[in-house]
Amino acid sequence: MTGTRPFKHVLDRLQQVGLRPTRQRLALARLLFDKADRHVTAEQLHGEATDAEVRVSLATVYNTLHQFTDAGLLREVVVEAGRSYFDTNVADHHHFFFEGSGNLQDIPSESVTVAHLPQAPAGTKVARVDVIIRLMPEDPAAG
Repeated sequence: MTGTRPFKHVLDRLQQVGLRPTRQRLALARLLFDKADRHVTAEQLHGEATDAEVRVSLATVYNTLHQFTDAGLLREVVVEAGRSYFDTNVADHHHFFFEGSGNLQDIPSESVTVAHLPQAPAGTKVARVDVIIRLMPEDPAAG
């Protein structure tokens, strides 16, 4: 048998960032990374895990998402207090946030120019600038 295991790329990704590939981490990583870049909440991922018959608590999903974020596999996008999305695209970019549906859409970084940033406080430097452009329908009755 010469084929590779279907989850090898996910296993390699976890090992490259120093995360132990537990059964739950592997299952959640497959759900996250086997698709195109996307934005997912912990609750959405928990629902996908349940649908895929992966036994995992919501608390474990939250912990795993934060571990993946800390390891650089995901990027957390906070759209408002208590509402975060986890983005599988960790490259530099910005977002449209559709207030009615709660969806996020990527904006390439070169499409946004940020000028005149304030001086960072002493002892700090700017790590990244995140721009979230909030959208609503032109006709509020439409959506």
